[in-house]
Amino acid sequence: MQMDSILSGIVSKKHFFSVPLNYQQPEGEKITVFAREIVSTENQHKDLPYLVYFQGGPGFGAVRPVENSGWIKRALQEFRVILLDQRGTGLSTLLNHVTLSHLSPETQVEYVSQFRADNIIRDAETIRLQLTNNTQWSILGQSFGGFCVLQYLSAAPDSIKEAYITGGIPSLTRQADDVYQATYKRVIQKNNDFYRRFGDAAKLTAELAEFIENNNVILATGEPLTVEMLQLLGVNLGMEQGPEAVYYLLEQALIDTANGKQINPLFLHQFCQLLDFNTNPIFALMHESIYCQQFHQRGANWSAHRVREQFQQFNYQKGQRLLFTGEMIYPWMFEQFNQLKPLKDLADAVAAKSDWTNLYDVDILMQNTVPVAAAIFSEDMYVDMNYSLETAALVDNLQYWVTSEYEHNGIRIDGEHILDKLISLNRSKSLR
Repeated sequence: MQMDSILSGIVSKKHFFSVPLNYQQPEGEKITVFAREIVSTENQHKDLPYLVYFQGGPGFGAVRPVENSGWIKRALQEFRVILLDQRGTGLSTLLNHVTLSHLSPETQVEYVSQFRADNIIRDAETIRLQLTNNTQWSILGQSFGGFCVLQYLSAAPDSIKEAYITGGIPSLTRQADDVYQATYKRVIQKNNDFYRRFGDAAKLTAELAEFIENNNVILATGEPLTVEMLQLLGVNLGMEQGPEAVYYLLEQALIDTANGKQINPLFLHQFCQLLDFNTNPIFALMHESIYCQQFHQRGANWSAHRVREQFQQFNYQKGQRLLFTGEMIYPWMFEQFNQLKPLKDLADAVAAKSDWTNLYDVDILMQNTVPVAAAIFSEDMYVDMNYSLETAALVDNLQYWVTSEYEHNGIRIDGEHILDKLISLNRSKSLR
């Protein structure tokens, strides 16, 4: 039995659930899914409804709370919150090259195919039945978590009392190529904003790129740093406080020594902390599959890599301004990042896989009766606003709030206000 933990204003309890790896073979291999239940100290003895939180990603464990603040503070006013470590992450059965090493290449593809949003939702349903005695609960999804919310509304709408989405309304019908054609354009805008805000950033990046090309620069994690890897820092440009973090890192990259310009050891450590590819391999391995549906009859086939050919300005050449990339995965990453190298063949096979199941049922969503409130961030670099609005027009009973006040991770910065706004949207809708 798991004992309660006391945090600042929060009581936390651990839950471990045994679930099928493949729900089509319920008697077959089992994996563990972890969920942390939290409640405010003042409400710990009350019989409150549940709100389950779906983390962004894919491939990241749920937030680890330290105090009763942010969106959690607003949620705990009326809910017990379930922080779900999606399968493959956190304290759930992990998915990485170590845990896959005993499987053949063919078996690995089938295994990792079980770690998409459809099975994340089946896991949630298994947990709901055990925790709530088959009563409805509310759900909240951030970024990829919003994709999970729409999958839940497609697969088991009767289980949901109300739903909330922040920065995560996916297209229901578009292919991965469409997504990247839109997001590359948004990344260019974020680059322009970055260089406009920080006057010497172009000079700093040019000097650093030249140094990297002319020297053997080894990161703290052991990999040689390449210009292409440097460009990956752009994944942070779409986050609140992300551009500042990138700029301050670049500012300290090179130092003057008695032997001339040298790379700063501090840079070599902090660079690794701004990228998640070594620590969260599912993100790179499975990211493009979140855009794959059965009716497309094709795999992602390294979509971001192919679409990049339409945006030659990202192919850096000396003398031109270096453009950072965004939330894009490239095949060469599985040749350069130490924790991705053992997954290279698997990544190629996943990219080529074309028999993905559908994640969304458009007909069901067009007749949705569950109250849904969503925050759409107009400047979002990761989830295109126009595609989100296309989906919002299709899903019945979905009310949205479009704002330019926040970046993609606004829920981390001002989550109490954002969740309160969305709850008010849903509650006012239910009163009409």
